[in-house]
Amino acid sequence: MADKLTRIAIVNHDKCKPKKCRQECKKSCPVVRMGKLCIEVTPQSKIAWISETLCIGCGICIKKCPFGALSIVNLPSNLEKETTHRYCANAFKLHRLPIPRPGEVLGLVGTNGIGKSTALKILAGKQKPNLGKYDDPPDWQEILTYFRGSELQNYFTKILEDDLKAIIKPQYVDQIPKAAKGTVGSILDRKDETKTQTIVCQQLDLTHLKERNVEDLSGGELQRFACAVVCIQKADIFMFDEPSSYLDVKQRLKAAITIRSLINPDRYIIVVEHDLSVLDYLSDFICCLYGVPSAYGVVTMPFSVREGINIFLDGYVPTENLRFRDASLVFKVAETANEEEVKKMCMYKYPGMRKKMGEFELAIVAGEFTDSEIMVMLGENGTGKTTFIRMLAGRLKPDEGGEVPVLNVSYKPQKISPKST
Repeated sequence: MADKLTRIAIVNHDKCKPKKCRQECKKSCPVVRMGKLCIEVTPQSKIAWISETLCIGCGICIKKCPFGALSIVNLPSNLEKETTHRYCANAFKLHRLPIPRPGEVLGLVGTNGIGKSTALKILAGKQKPNLGKYDDPPDWQEILTYFRGSELQNYFTKILEDDLKAIIKPQYVDQIPKAAKGTVGSILDRKDETKTQTIVCQQLDLTHLKERNVEDLSGGELQRFACAVVCIQKADIFMFDEPSSYLDVKQRLKAAITIRSLINPDRYIIVVEHDLSVLDYLSDFICCLYGVPSAYGVVTMPFSVREGINIFLDGYVPTENLRFRDASLVFKVAETANEEEVKKMCMYKYPGMRKKMGEFELAIVAGEFTDSEIMVMLGENGTGKTTFIRMLAGRLKPDEGGEVPVLNVSYKPQKISPKST
């Protein structure tokens, strides 16, 4: 017998603006017209509320909302019994949890907004799982009873008894300068509980940065600094949320080696990673996360590294006989286009230039590029790629050299900070 479908109603807190609309969602809802309170919202409300019990999934409110703030997602009812956490009504919820093992590295892979960071917070003891009962959160005894018979029961028992200390390397390293003030060396000295600072700094190429202020570090340098701060502390659970972002290929490998060096029979190590090659090198086993971003996420059972990566690429979980993506992710080798196939209409030339920023100096040889082609710029972090791009975009003036041609440029910066609330 097929599983009965249950619904999740999601209301985006940033987009829903009852004071600026005519409550089209409520007025168009057929259930409300029948006299039932399926949608509750007034011009004075902060946000709309949708009853997931009464909702029939017609989708009319989604189309009528002028701000695109609503979404209704269907999911099998068997997941209703496995809800680990839900933030509030009409918000994201997480089903199941990954199960870490001592002495091994657990890798988590999944799209953005699927619950990986939420799972880390729960496993670190920083977020109490409410089992979906956001309006009446259970106590720890009820939570332990829920996980009875699984490895998570002993895990959370140790967390409660303070037998396990957890440290998380945050996802957004560009927020670190707001919280940490001082030089790299002074902060590392304060955090060095294992007396391994010198070795870790050598592994992560941080030795020459010790006198630099944290606020002056680049994205890649902040990432390595954050990893180092975690690695030199004493803990039982080490968690790394996207440790390879901002890092080039060589630095990613060094960071992976440093994280693997933490392995100990009594330690848990959990890594969230999007780079599949780094995940392959780092992990001993993998849990995939699937679902609908910002609506719900589901954690699979643990798989071997190869099997877990293949499941993520295929979009199919064989143990659950479930396809979570319409098509597999396939990597195709690009073929060089024939000259006659590409019509190059315009050619743009840029002059030789020089730019000095502090002790760093960038020398650019004159060159050219055309439309109808994609140019790729390769190089290690700190060699001037972003500086060059900003000069081409007109965001930065050269100290020496000719004028950069004035172009209509769409520029995506390297660092993008999320809106703080």
